[in-house]
Amino acid sequence: MTEKIVIANCGGFWGDDPTAARRQVEGGPIDYLVMDYLAEVTMAILQKQKARKPELGYAGDFITQMRDVLVPCMERGVTIIANAGGVNPHACGAALEALAAELGVADKLKLGVVAGDDLYDDLDALLAGGQPLNSMETGRPLSDVRANVQSANVYIGAPAIVRALEQGANVIIAGRVTDTSVALAPMIHHFGWAADDWDKLAAGVVAGHIIECGCQCTGGNFTDWHLVPDHRNMGYPLVEASSDGTFVVTKHPGTGGLVSVHTVSEQLLYEMGGPAYLSPDCIARFDSIELSQEGPDRVRVSGITGEAPPELLKVAVSYSDGYRSVGRLLLSGPDTLRKADKVAEVFWSTAGGADLYEESNTSFIGWDSTHPSLAAEEPSEVLIQFGVRDHDRSKIEKNFAPMVVGCMLQALPGMTVPADQGRPRTAEVVAHWPALISRELVKANVTVGGNTEPVSSAAAAYTDVRVTPAPLGKATPADDASELAASESVTVSLMQLCIGRSGDKGDTGNVGIRARSPEIYHWIKANITAEVIKQQFKGICNGEVDRFELPNMLALNFLLHESLGGGGAASLRFDAQGKTFSQYLLSMPVTVPAALVATAP
Repeated sequence: MTEKIVIANCGGFWGDDPTAARRQVEGGPIDYLVMDYLAEVTMAILQKQKARKPELGYAGDFITQMRDVLVPCMERGVTIIANAGGVNPHACGAALEALAAELGVADKLKLGVVAGDDLYDDLDALLAGGQPLNSMETGRPLSDVRANVQSANVYIGAPAIVRALEQGANVIIAGRVTDTSVALAPMIHHFGWAADDWDKLAAGVVAGHIIECGCQCTGGNFTDWHLVPDHRNMGYPLVEASSDGTFVVTKHPGTGGLVSVHTVSEQLLYEMGGPAYLSPDCIARFDSIELSQEGPDRVRVSGITGEAPPELLKVAVSYSDGYRSVGRLLLSGPDTLRKADKVAEVFWSTAGGADLYEESNTSFIGWDSTHPSLAAEEPSEVLIQFGVRDHDRSKIEKNFAPMVVGCMLQALPGMTVPADQGRPRTAEVVAHWPALISRELVKANVTVGGNTEPVSSAAAAYTDVRVTPAPLGKATPADDASELAASESVTVSLMQLCIGRSGDKGDTGNVGIRARSPEIYHWIKANITAEVIKQQFKGICNGEVDRFELPNMLALNFLLHESLGGGGAASLRFDAQGKTFSQYLLSMPVTVPAALVATAP
């Protein structure tokens, strides 16, 4: 056993850069190539594909990428792990085997297929057996929407992937395994970590979380984007993992991007909740993580503490929840905003009125489509977006869709239809329903060489997640803050004091900010409260705001409930995933002592 393995990520979502796999394989030595394709809504799309054609239901892009790299990976001993199987991992495996035969490497391929996450065909039996699968957001039982369910997949962890590795599989295709498990499993297998070595398992989960979104930890979407030397040929992340659970995040030499404590910190804050990060394999304490810059484009991650996982597993259910339609018109100045208001008035009067629909929305892209404007002067042009949701499809198709373009000659000068926008189409709304299920009811399995065997979803112990985790009490960078000398106050943007990143989980927006110095952390801890965030996102966040402290990373994390218009495909908002939230928050003016600003590097 070597003391170190190199795990390379080459994709963070279905649609990511298709050249990434080839670049990761050609860029330098790696042991594992991993990729993540699946989001909640993706599963519903794949389930529909499978219903139309039984041989589909997986991420077809995976086969395209494998055409580039399967041969060199087989020749160099690189193991490939992906959750590209979607709702039909065996069909994906069959497509890969056909590709291997075409490329002349069928004799080198040993395929492992992980399944058992798909609960779609078992839902009625589960409900009858006393599993209500209540929504984690609303508490409603799944029976309320059972007739409209389109997919149901439980998040399973690393054990099934580990078992495939133990049987010698060199390409493993899975369904809805967690994003982090594709990186954790190679570490468990290679280093022989015990099933209850929670600290090491947590390290693998943290490593997986850092690299699961590809370039988001190597300079992509980075607050200080101007510090990234080159955004061309962006280097996708590598994890150099050691047997003691420590690891280094880096990238191939000669690639674009940047790996720094700040780029890694931002990704750690992405789409997280409280400091106790839940996974099927363990709970990783994000308030224990220690980051240090080991060298150019090398960040060492250590000190991670783990705990036993929760007793229940998360299920992602998708269901049909009516229909939506979105249309756009481009309007130019002069007097842009006053004209835009009048165009909206004209349009809604021709479309039956905004109140005709269960939900309607008007936004001016380029002015206030995601947040209130930051500019003092009105724009020279805006893209007016109209959107509606309703369970009555005919209402949308009869009244709304024809009039987006149909009102053109009744409205104002300086208006046109975008080149690719005709009459808007009506689309089905696929909504997300998160639920919980008993582990004992989850029957994961792995198939290697034509033999299928079950893999237990049980863990060595469980944690009661209803109990708030105790503070770790370990030293953190925040402890090094020194007393600031009195100084006059200045008003600056929060961005001068912090970096940040935001994302989504259903209808909840996540905004994490990291202070640029220990002194600044103590200031934001005292002054950037949940109430401040609620006020900043007034009109956007309709629910409560939760705040969590991570002094080890000099960070605060906020959860903005009911802030995404339902989230995903259910939302009529221009930013349905909260991607813009952190930049909007960092633009907020704050008045602070001048000496505090001087502590920012």
